[in-house]
Amino acid sequence: MRLQGKVAIITGAARGLGLEAVLTFIREGARVALVDFDVSGGERAKELKQQGADVEFYKVDVADRESVEQMVAAVVERFGKIDILINNAGITRDGMLTKLSLEDFQKVIDVNLTGVFNCTQAAVPHMIAGGKGKIVNTSSVSGVYGNVGQTNYAATKAAVVGMTKTWAKELGRKGINVNAVAPGFIETNMVATVPEKVIEQLRQMIPLQKLGKPSDIANAYLFLSSDESDYVNGTTLHVDGGIMM
Repeated sequence: MRLQGKVAIITGAARGLGLEAVLTFIREGARVALVDFDVSGGERAKELKQQGADVEFYKVDVADRESVEQMVAAVVERFGKIDILINNAGITRDGMLTKLSLEDFQKVIDVNLTGVFNCTQAAVPHMIAGGKGKIVNTSSVSGVYGNVGQTNYAATKAAVVGMTKTWAKELGRKGINVNAVAPGFIETNMVATVPEKVIEQLRQMIPLQKLGKPSDIANAYLFLSSDESDYVNGTTLHVDGGIMM
């Protein structure tokens, strides 16, 4: 098992890409802190415990610094250490520039950017104490190339890439690898609401002629969290089928 005995915090883990990462990490031997503002994560954690997984749910608003600090302290008390942090939590509040409200702009900044900062700053001292750690931040192809109607989202995801490179330079000497994953169009509940005609247009834009699966992202998280990626630092791994080449 590639993560045997490792302790991982995964944010935004109640559903979608985060939940897929939880299931993948558990299969690979990790002990997992399932973190989400959505309390349905508690039920998922309960089910996984019944199946023998070493997992605990923590209800957290990543934009709330006190909430994050309490979670990290509880994880260390429960599991004894932190080896891996997956900053997967994120939201969208889309709108064209001329119609985007300041409230929707700020909310996305608070969760997608400040939330990543909060979780990382709270967890890093424990990784430094352990002499090793893996941090994986979730960016997006929107953050690299922009996307119509996503001023706020694209801004946060571009900033995540900048923070990733900065932290990789700062923390590498401490034994901590920091990388990012930039998903393309992935088959999630959000995409399921998109008309099939639009989905087909997207497929035609992708060299692989298909959308990605949540497991594609979870496997990227897995690689960047495992010992196999010990010499990978400060990179942004695109998992997008080649759509932006």
